[in-house]
Amino acid sequence: MEISATGRLEVRITAADVGKRVSVRRLGDDPGVVEKFTDTVGVLTSWDNGVLLITRRDGQTIRIAESSLVAGKVVPAAPARRRGPAATYEELSRVSARAWRPVESERLGGWELRAASGFTRRANSVLPLGDPGLPLDDALDAVRKWYGGRGLPAYVQTATGAAGTQEVLCAELERRGWVREVSAELWTGALAPLADRAEGAGVVLSREADEAWLGRYQRKGVGEVALKVLASGPSVWFATVPGEDSPAAIGRCVVDGRWAGFAAVEVDPGQRRRGLATTVMAALARRALDEGASAAWLQVETDNAGARAMYDRLGFAAHHAYHHYRQPAVSGGDRYGSS
Repeated sequence: MEISATGRLEVRITAADVGKRVSVRRLGDDPGVVEKFTDTVGVLTSWDNGVLLITRRDGQTIRIAESSLVAGKVVPAAPARRRGPAATYEELSRVSARAWRPVESERLGGWELRAASGFTRRANSVLPLGDPGLPLDDALDAVRKWYGGRGLPAYVQTATGAAGTQEVLCAELERRGWVREVSAELWTGALAPLADRAEGAGVVLSREADEAWLGRYQRKGVGEVALKVLASGPSVWFATVPGEDSPAAIGRCVVDGRWAGFAAVEVDPGQRRRGLATTVMAALARRALDEGASAAWLQVETDNAGARAMYDRLGFAAHHAYHHYRQPAVSGGDRYGSS
């Protein structure tokens, strides 16, 4: 906290600091608690009508009454992570977007509107990596019309927890009634240590997802649109560990320059805890390394404790969280189904 020359705490932030990373101390709400102060660090996303909104690294928005502040200051960006390759949010967003391409897309200034008949939110959401060229309300109206014309609900993919992300956009969407439906994290790690785990046997690599691979894939009823999305990317590989009646494990990897992105790593429930997921990823990593990649990324939902523990053991670490905000319900009820 900021302390003056006289030793007193001071509030050295104002509404002009919206969009900056701040650290504040406020009086606690519970008079029965011995520790009467509460500290919060995050991006100051708004300061209106005597209320501050601060978005923390995990995406949670904290409401703080201005009258409760006892200290506050602008703080530097979070220190660089000690694990994983250095990368900006924008670089990783573009790489991950190229690895999961929609069937249809259109530009709205620096925003990309993506659609794939509702197959996954990632392929059916706006990726805002710049200025849309319109006031925010007008841009969101254009987004709703674009998706509505395709019979889809409008989603905006935003992020928190990395320099240059869109905490302010998250707050603006929430203020307008957009609902965060799902949050996940993008993790990064070095590729070579993972590739070194490859044993070279038992994993079949292919450029196409065959019927056996699709039979193990968790999304059932995969149609033509889904196949196009799965096959999209600069250099796509599918891995299969054959089983007696169906694959024991599968995985997908997209090689894009220095990056290798992993997805769809799934194991037969009866074959789990045998290291098959690691075996699949290692074989894909070895192929990606041969193609010149050196860094790895993957996406994992925040409530998938088992996968997160495995990726941590493999040397991955969270880079940022990303969120999908769904348009508010239209008057008379929401006419769109889940994506």
